[in-house]
Amino acid sequence: MITYWQQEKGRFVEKEENELAADSVTWVDARSVTSDDVEILETRYHVDTESILDILDPDELSRIEYIDYNEDSKYILTILRLPVFNPNNDISYFCAPLGIITFGKIVITICWTDCEVLRDFSANRVKELNITDIPAFIIRILARGDLTFLRYLKELNRRATTIQNEMFRTVENEEFLQLLNIQKSLVYFETALKSNQLLLEKLKKTRILKFDDDDRDWLDDVDVDNRQAMEMADTYTNIMAQMMDACASLISNNLSIVMKRMTIISIVITIPTFVTSFFGMNIPLPWGNMGFLGMVFTSAICLVSAIVGWYVIMKTSKYAKPLVTRRRWLKGRRKKK
Repeated sequence: MITYWQQEKGRFVEKEENELAADSVTWVDARSVTSDDVEILETRYHVDTESILDILDPDELSRIEYIDYNEDSKYILTILRLPVFNPNNDISYFCAPLGIITFGKIVITICWTDCEVLRDFSANRVKELNITDIPAFIIRILARGDLTFLRYLKELNRRATTIQNEMFRTVENEEFLQLLNIQKSLVYFETALKSNQLLLEKLKKTRILKFDDDDRDWLDDVDVDNRQAMEMADTYTNIMAQMMDACASLISNNLSIVMKRMTIISIVITIPTFVTSFFGMNIPLPWGNMGFLGMVFTSAICLVSAIVGWYVIMKTSKYAKPLVTRRRWLKGRRKKK
């Protein structure tokens, strides 16, 4: 979908193509690009097909270059990576490349999806924005992207903490999948921030875009914010890796506890089985001619042997401690009453 924006009194106003003022800078906003949009960009604005394909590649890295294929196709192409939040995806937080094409009084932004940064610009939530200063406009997009990165990183950290608290109570596959998706999002963010950092360093040295002193000061501030987001993403990634290792150890420990309990139960059940097997032999045995009374004696021996076996095993096992504590607590309550 392509929309057209021009500034009036410092605010973006959406206009139809036939309503655009020729003497004003026009922002051509192409989001969730379709094949018809690609055709319009190629025929009306002479954007090269290869450039569009690079921008629409989800794995494209940040860069800036001057495109000069022919007389009609001359423009500055800047590609940067922005954070995207889509609750309908399995991985809610990911990154997408944004292509910024500038020539004359035209600024074209191309993105294969929608993102919060572009919505903030079109909704006039970015203050003191002047699109006539195109280099400053690009810097403001980078700055807004860094702020969005920082906010999304904090949200991911809060989600990971909530899932971790739930896993202390019960460990399910769903919690593991959620942690895995968060870990993937952190890796995506870290890679995108490193790519944007390389773009910032190139912008400081390049002569493709002409920055004034104010733009360079703002570029330094964006550099600081981007480095802070990189450090935060790296820290959260390390914490998430340690958390996943701890959860794996927790599951292994819980499995060992369950297996120990099952082993104890199997041993206790084996004891009465041994008694019944003894009395089931086809040889003369005690109480063999006593009928129902013999069955009662045999059942009593099985029950007593199972109780004795359970008591011996629990007495020598660490699982006896909670039971002993529970009994002492009950005795204490009875004495108080």
